[in-house]
Amino acid sequence: MDPADATLEQRDADALDAYSRTVVAVAEQLAPSVANLRVTRRTRRGRMPVGGGSAVVLTPDGFLLTSAHVVSGPGSGGRAAFTDGREFGFEVVGADPFSDLAVLRADARDLTAATLGDAERLRVGQLVVAIGNPHGFAGSVTAGVVSALGRSLPAGSRGHIRVIDNVIQTDAALNPGNSGGALVNGAGEVVGVNTAVAGVGLGLAVPINTATRQIVGALMTDGRVRRAYVGIAGGPRPLPPRARSRFDMDTGIEVIEVLPDSPAERAGLHPEDLIVSVNGTPTPTVDELQKLMVADLIDRPVPLGVVREGRAIELELVPDEMTV
Repeated sequence: MDPADATLEQRDADALDAYSRTVVAVAEQLAPSVANLRVTRRTRRGRMPVGGGSAVVLTPDGFLLTSAHVVSGPGSGGRAAFTDGREFGFEVVGADPFSDLAVLRADARDLTAATLGDAERLRVGQLVVAIGNPHGFAGSVTAGVVSALGRSLPAGSRGHIRVIDNVIQTDAALNPGNSGGALVNGAGEVVGVNTAVAGVGLGLAVPINTATRQIVGALMTDGRVRRAYVGIAGGPRPLPPRARSRFDMDTGIEVIEVLPDSPAERAGLHPEDLIVSVNGTPTPTVDELQKLMVADLIDRPVPLGVVREGRAIELELVPDEMTV
């Protein structure tokens, strides 16, 4: 064999070994921290099975993180099983459909907590490992790469839809039952919560970052996440030239519909108005408006910058608390 070919084969073998070692190490590290959920719901006939999924251990004393859609519905609870054979009952502490995250509390005291990472440091092409329980097969591991970053995923319930920003797209195989499981980087840190199968070879995960850490903290302490509510249906629209120059932005949010008895109606918003700012912060897109709808704005008068028939006006908006 040509020495160059032999060297190339050795390099390929070394690379494969390094890849395999990383995946094996991550799987062994995280397997004890990922639970197989059997979800039940309280009915008049008692507790009835309604589905399953996965969850990640947040704390040794039983807090678990999963997808909200896995445990959605009143009276949800169930059993969490681990790879060491132990099984515990759990209850839902809080669920947030707008981030598709939920926190559970299992009746346990000595679980192996996962280490949370930072999805903001991910790069396209980076190795990631998905650990969960597809189709109920506990402790299943798939590996792939980050296919794309910055994807958006609609989420919500009862007609209220928000967009989860910066969703991670991966080609690590995901199947029903993976939802709520861990997406892990090569260092064994959980960087995402697997939430949806987008298509053949495509999976999505809610990122672990500063915003989602705050959501998880709120669910653990308060059982809910408070958000402000405006009450419009809208979309992006180019600003007129004069407004574009004045506000130094190309688009605003066109008000397509004002919902009855909403903060928007009480503020005097009209269809075809263009929202350009809230509390002095520019709002070129609906996503930017959603990011501003934090708990601190609830029941608080804030200035709303609007372009109406080419004229800039200011209204006073008092957001309500969003309910689901």
